[in-house]
Amino acid sequence: MMHRREWLKGTSATAVALLAGRWRSAAEDAAAISRVFPRLADAALGKARALGASFADFHVMGTESESLFVREEMVQGVDAGMSVGGSVRVLIDGAWGFAASDDLSEANVVRLAESAAAVAKSQAGWRRRPVEIETLPAFTDRWEQSIEVDPFTVSLEEKVERLLSINRAALAKGANYCYSHVAMVRERKWLANTFGSRIEQSRVRIHPGFGVTVIDPKKGGFATRASTAPPRGAGYEHLRDWDFTGEAALAVEQAREKMAAPSIEPGRRDLVIAPSNLWLTIHETVGHPTELDRALGYEANFAGTSFCTPDKLGALRYGSEIVTIRADRTAANGLATVAYDDDGVKTDGREFAIVDRGVFSNFQMALGQAALIGRDASNGCAYADSFDAFPIQRMPNISLRPGADDSVTVGDLIAGVEDGIYIEGNGSWSIDQQRYNFQFTGQVFHRIRGGKLDGMWRDVAYQGNSVDFWNACDGLGGAPTYELGGAFNCGKGQPQQVAPVSHGAVPARFRGINILNTVKESGKQTAEAARALSRPFSVCQCGGGGGRDPWA
Repeated sequence: MMHRREWLKGTSATAVALLAGRWRSAAEDAAAISRVFPRLADAALGKARALGASFADFHVMGTESESLFVREEMVQGVDAGMSVGGSVRVLIDGAWGFAASDDLSEANVVRLAESAAAVAKSQAGWRRRPVEIETLPAFTDRWEQSIEVDPFTVSLEEKVERLLSINRAALAKGANYCYSHVAMVRERKWLANTFGSRIEQSRVRIHPGFGVTVIDPKKGGFATRASTAPPRGAGYEHLRDWDFTGEAALAVEQAREKMAAPSIEPGRRDLVIAPSNLWLTIHETVGHPTELDRALGYEANFAGTSFCTPDKLGALRYGSEIVTIRADRTAANGLATVAYDDDGVKTDGREFAIVDRGVFSNFQMALGQAALIGRDASNGCAYADSFDAFPIQRMPNISLRPGADDSVTVGDLIAGVEDGIYIEGNGSWSIDQQRYNFQFTGQVFHRIRGGKLDGMWRDVAYQGNSVDFWNACDGLGGAPTYELGGAFNCGKGQPQQVAPVSHGAVPARFRGINILNTVKESGKQTAEAARALSRPFSVCQCGGGGGRDPWA
């Protein structure tokens, strides 16, 4: 940890030079890979065919990452990393084989094909059913995400100064503690397969944020408020243009008001939920339950299965008539936005409704999954988070569609509530192993009384189950109220992979949702834990929890 002046004096010039050289090297490496990729792909795929593969693909992935963390006037962390390597995936006699390495020599990619083939053939005696894949169209394409300012070309000093300006704004408003951070990632991917595709893609994402704490030394109390700024598939312009200093000042005021607010009385209340909170509810109650691999039990050992089983397709009333939740990889600035998924499926035209006017209509699928439920084709949901990771089904951008009336504002939704809460910003979360029963908190809880905002509550959590909750939705904001939130690092799989995903939403109103007082509930849990410890033969029961990083 280092004071700003010391950091600027002793570290900045060296760090800037090292990082600039590293990112130049990454760009040069990428250009070199583009030149040799066709030859490497021919070698890998040719060997796979010769060994009996009915399908094979060859992936190369390069990743660059940088993150900065600043507390008050202290630079606490500057981290940077990069990786590059390749993999071969084969399908032989209905079984997958996979091998990966950071050695991209031609001789080694041939060895990868041999290793992948050996893995596939070794499964012949025990696989339950053969993998069936559809024939995909062949594409030759190069896609690069459009950004305004490459964050890796912006000086380290400028980025640190931008974060410090956020902290200064919070401190000037009276924050006792504050921090700010930014993380950025660039992915470069090359894909070739035996269908004939040759695809190169590049994208950048960025996640800025901050948190403030105010304390009351007389009462010994404190309150916090974190930024509601979402991560974006974007460049440095997202950190530059978001009004973080204004939000930091507001955050201090709201934290102070929250500290003085009355503690919520448990019971049922109507909720109006802002997109800055609702995106996480969408992620957990719709995104994860409708992953086909999870519904079929492939995630059971790590993060649970799903209540949303294939027999419910077209039959389950997932939400009210006004609820439509769509999936796509084409949303502007979406964290999961790409031109092709990691199976080589073109994403434009593969958008689909998961929930269509309240009815459960589709699963998310990757290559080799559609046949498991009698469907003809996957829908572009494959992703691998590193060169040595097998592509698995991961969420595309999943978003709640606006209401039919574009003129409806959040104020209109609030006006229809006599006694309720308007919730902004995401907080902690918890959901069971079938993604059904849940509990969520937030950053700010505005009291609604008589159709108007009237102060704040604190210690609030809302609780329910995924189906009852979405069926309780009776109001949606219009298209102008739509906002994009999302998770920078959603966790899934064993070995675990993390994926970026955006969730768009409008403000939404929900009737009669169960509200908990988190302080009282934690007291109950503490008392129960004490009673359990006093029993001679107590049993620990661990369920699906939340608040982990990465999101799961």
